[in-house]
Amino acid sequence: MKKIIVIGCPGSGKSTFSRTLHKRTGIPLFHLDMMYWNSDRTTVDKSVFLERLSNTIQKNEWIIDGNYGSTMELRLQACDTVIFLDYPLEVCLNGIRERRGKERTDMPWIENEDEEDAEFIEFIKNYNAQSKPQVMELLDQYSYKDIYIFKNRNEAHEFLGCTER
Repeated sequence: MKKIIVIGCPGSGKSTFSRTLHKRTGIPLFHLDMMYWNSDRTTVDKSVFLERLSNTIQKNEWIIDGNYGSTMELRLQACDTVIFLDYPLEVCLNGIRERRGKERTDMPWIENEDEEDAEFIEFIKNYNAQSKPQVMELLDQYSYKDIYIFKNRNEAHEFLGCTER
């Protein structure tokens, strides 16, 4: 386990899981959101994003946290381990609500507590029907990789050897 991607629906806790995995393994952690977004909520040019991702993938060890379907296969080709946080919708929606107003190391801005991005919430609600089938198809194609699919936070905590819940 040297090159790890952590994927799942927004709000599932990919970044939190990745930070804990980083602390337990010492493997460098990279967040796709930090590669893609500017602090003023604009995005970098796609070529800049791809260059940042390519530079990261070329390293000897990494944990890459994030989905970004357009680069999923690139990361699957380069990784040796996949962790998919496949949690129920309500868990993910609660995860989104709980992170509002909090400073995060995986995003270049703080989401306002009263701010709700309707389009983003709709994406989350449709994740299992629209995005997850594509993820599962890719995981089938790369089934020779070490793939861990966690259905709830307890399974993820057990994997990480966490005592706190």
